[in-house]
Amino acid sequence: MEAKIMAILNDICGVEEGALDANLDLFEAGLIDSFGVVQLLVELEEQLGVSLDIEELRREEIATPAKIILLAGQAL
Repeated sequence: MEAKIMAILNDICGVEEGALDANLDLFEAGLIDSFGVVQLLVELEEQLGVSLDIEELRREEIATPAKIILLAGQAL
């Protein structure tokens, strides 16, 4: 699941595989915005069956790839 989420993030952020550090703040780095978050949630649901409610998410919970992976794992 981790590799799949990283692939989704690479695609959304427009970076090469391996370019994202697990603890990089995607918002501060300017790699993801609110539209990117919506794309992320759609892809997580379509590709992994992970459903996260955008209205209940806080930016801090999805700021880094590591946090996204942890949250997705908890939602399974």
